[in-house]
Amino acid sequence: MKKLCSFGLLFIFLMICGCASVYVTKTAKGYFAPTDPDEIEILVIKPDRSFTELATVTTTAWAPANVAKMHNSLRTKSAPLGANAVILIDSGIDYNGRYWASGVAIRYKD
Repeated sequence: MKKLCSFGLLFIFLMICGCASVYVTKTAKGYFAPTDPDEIEILVIKPDRSFTELATVTTTAWAPANVAKMHNSLRTKSAPLGANAVILIDSGIDYNGRYWASGVAIRYKD
């Protein structure tokens, strides 16, 4: 009975937390030194500075209360590529009421 109860609680916990994911597809040639995730900007418009596109990034299945965590996950996945910012190209809410976003990880040239 304890195992059944524990399994039930685990199932409920997983349903509440969801299964948020971040997908990265590297598009740049070469290698850049990793950056600090805390220094990566989340932008909604193209910056005035010149930049190099490093990768496309997509994240899905985030609870509405976890938008900040969604942004932090994009930073964490973009930092090893040497990104300085992520430009959010599109975002929305899926049919389950979960947030998603897609964008481009970039590195400033100057």
